[in-house]
Amino acid sequence: QVQLVESGGGFVQAGGSLRLSCAVSGRTFGSYLMGWFRQAPGKEREFVAAISWNGGRTSYADSVKGRFTISRDKAENTVYLQMSSLKPEDTAVYYCGARRGVAVIITTGYEYWGQGTQVTVSS
Repeated sequence: QVQLVESGGGFVQAGGSLRLSCAVSGRTFGSYLMGWFRQAPGKEREFVAAISWNGGRTSYADSVKGRFTISRDKAENTVYLQMSSLKPEDTAVYYCGARRGVAVIITTGYEYWGQGTQVTVSS
């Protein structure tokens, strides 16, 4: 079982930056995929970015490419989402998710979730 705790959300003006953190713990997660998802009011949860814990391969939604960067620090058991050039449309609750690893990074089947952290981007 994997436990995830997000932090780093807050209020920021359009064009600003935030870094979200996801502290990871559990019996085993070395072969897992770690992902960031977000859910805006009235909308379904959507995929943002993912990274393989062992290999560090990444994948991004088209809407955030060039602005967001996902990374992980194995020594600190933490996954990060660096968000830059933020837009009001990025406003959402951001969730950290985890799933057992597969050969190709996919956006479904994430069975472990954190409680979420609110990101609000204002104009």
